[in-house]
Amino acid sequence: MPKVPDNTLTQPDPGRWKALVFIALAQLMVVLDATIVNIALPSAQQDLGISDGNRQWVITAYALAFGGLLLFGGRIADLWGRKRTFVVGLIGFALASALGGAATGEAMMLGARALQGAFGALLAPAALSLLAVTFTDAKERAKAFGIYGAIAGGGGAVGLILGGFLTEYLNWRWTFFVNIPFAVVAAVGAYLVVREPAGSRNRSTLDIPGVILSTLGLVALVYGFTRAESEGWSDAGTIGMFVSSAVLLAAFVLTEAKVKSPLLPLRVLTDRNRGGVYLSLGLAVISMFGLFLFLTYYLQVVKGYSPVMTGFAFLPMIAGMIIGSTQIGTRLMTRVPPRLLMAPGFLTAGVGMLLLTQLEIGTSYAGLILPAQLLLGLGMGTAFMPAMSLATHGVDPRDAGVASAMVNTSQQVGGAIGTALLNTIAASATTAYLTDHAAGATTPAAQRLLQLQGMVEGYTAAIWWAVGILVASAVIAFTLINTGKPEMGVVAGSGEGAEDELKVPVIAH
Repeated sequence: MPKVPDNTLTQPDPGRWKALVFIALAQLMVVLDATIVNIALPSAQQDLGISDGNRQWVITAYALAFGGLLLFGGRIADLWGRKRTFVVGLIGFALASALGGAATGEAMMLGARALQGAFGALLAPAALSLLAVTFTDAKERAKAFGIYGAIAGGGGAVGLILGGFLTEYLNWRWTFFVNIPFAVVAAVGAYLVVREPAGSRNRSTLDIPGVILSTLGLVALVYGFTRAESEGWSDAGTIGMFVSSAVLLAAFVLTEAKVKSPLLPLRVLTDRNRGGVYLSLGLAVISMFGLFLFLTYYLQVVKGYSPVMTGFAFLPMIAGMIIGSTQIGTRLMTRVPPRLLMAPGFLTAGVGMLLLTQLEIGTSYAGLILPAQLLLGLGMGTAFMPAMSLATHGVDPRDAGVASAMVNTSQQVGGAIGTALLNTIAASATTAYLTDHAAGATTPAAQRLLQLQGMVEGYTAAIWWAVGILVASAVIAFTLINTGKPEMGVVAGSGEGAEDELKVPVIAH
């Protein structure tokens, strides 16, 4: 006799929309924390006596722990249960934030940032995988991932606004303390309303060699790009980090192919659609993170905006991302194949980026920067939304946590690469411009003008590279992702021991 699906699995969770509120709140906290501290860093550095050489570690400590532990965090979510991992991650993140806000010295601050990154690595994949297993109807899934995609894309810009406001009107410590109410509300709400589907845990033994190799490999990769920004690409330490990363990650892949219960089942990566999402999303994030950095400095240093004004100047991008995700992406996701949203989305963002290559000292905000940000936001929002959904689609429920972790890993590594790579390109272009034009600047006013012109020249040179990267993202999305529009159906999990059936969207080929 054919197996009758368990109604508890095929019936949607009645509290799923309430659950989305708390999942989205937690994701916003994690994403904005990547940028909120940037604006507060000068004040914190002065108060805590952090040297210029060590100040980058306030950012790097978070990035290393977060990026390095994401795959481990995703596997823990599959093993412990996503709801439990989610709540533990929120509580830990709140405690680490309290420690950072109360920091009395450099060591305490760096330790708090590393702890934030570690608990963020638990929290982020648990949040996305909860979303993936909670919303199984195609239309509802489109709406849920539209909201999540808008937050994932726009959270960094929200962090700039909030960081500017808190630093200017309160104190840098509030850029840490503000996480506590976010985390408490999300943890209590998740505990009360989130319901994880039965039979979706992966209780196989933990792959310890895989954990060690992946963590060390990702840490070496992120640190290599971070070091390249400060020490240069030809520095022996930088090269050593990249070589170490390549060796460790190659050993990780070989290990995963052989062990019985791998940390990252290679089937998650080798699916061409998920692979296309991870690669195109990682490249797109490279361009976006670099842009956040350049526009922040351009508006504050060149245009003279205050931190709060700078934050609000990013509002058009946030508005564009929300519209792109919730109105364009959500409405079209069930009607057209994902690549017909992702590729045009990345190209639209590329057009916005192309406008910004025309930046000059006297550029009008309303005439150039505002329309460029709207195009960037619309494009990224439209592309991020189907990307987030497709990245966890079709995986065995027991692999949902680690598949979600791969999305976050591609974003985190992309952010580290973007900041280092584009900043290095900008610095080289600025130096070349200053060298070529130094002879003509004979007065203090002329020298000041030359410095500003050199900065803008560096930014536009790097933004040209960002345009090319977005075009590459569009090409990858269009060529690798070949699924059709979602259709409803009942499919069985494909992984080991996947005897439970789930009602999920089926991608039509």
